[in-house]
Amino acid sequence: MAFDDKVDNKAEEVGGKVKEGVGRATDDEQLEAEGRTDQSKSKLKQAGENIKDAFKS
Repeated sequence: MAFDDKVDNKAEEVGGKVKEGVGRATDDEQLEAEGRTDQSKSKLKQAGENIKDAFKS
């Protein structure tokens, strides 16, 4: 996995956690759900990159 991809995916995951936390704190269920979705997307991208790295070795 390229370093840039790792940073981008981690930033998206952290952003999702922040959204989820803000949504929870403000009782905004939609924002909380968006945060969970962002985290899931980020983890899926990371898994895909790990699979690609495994085949490169």
